[in-house]
Amino acid sequence: MTQEKVRLTQSAFDTLKAQLEEREGPIRERIVEAIATARAHGDLSENAEYHAAREEQAHNEAKIKEIRYKLENAEVVQTFDDGVVQLGMLVVIRYEGDDETETYYVGSREEKGEYDVLTPDSPIGQALLGQSAGDTVTAQVPSGDMKIEIIEVKAP
Repeated sequence: MTQEKVRLTQSAFDTLKAQLEEREGPIRERIVEAIATARAHGDLSENAEYHAAREEQAHNEAKIKEIRYKLENAEVVQTFDDGVVQLGMLVVIRYEGDDETETYYVGSREEKGEYDVLTPDSPIGQALLGQSAGDTVTAQVPSGDMKIEIIEVKAP
């Protein structure tokens, strides 16, 4: 079975590495301490604190597994400020029938910044990738077709 590549900007890759270090280090240690403290309170069958800590541990371990998968299968892409919608760029768009524009960062969910993130695997992200300012595209979203005008593409 071939592993699907996870396309990331260098920034997203670095963010994921930092998240993994945090989850495998301080977060994991804090959870282990919480489990030990709750365990010391006695009967585990009725110990809500213990069960909550174990649930948090399971969530953290699942997130670690997800991050490791992304890092192991990462393809770090270079971003070029050439006016084309691609990973790592800002895109200013206007939805058909709307006078207001919206600015999105095209990248992964891990890249939290001042802009909302538009992932390349979303219907709108797929429709916009590879397009340029002045283009109008149609995205197939669950509510139907949506026309989107690309106003500007720029580096963050």
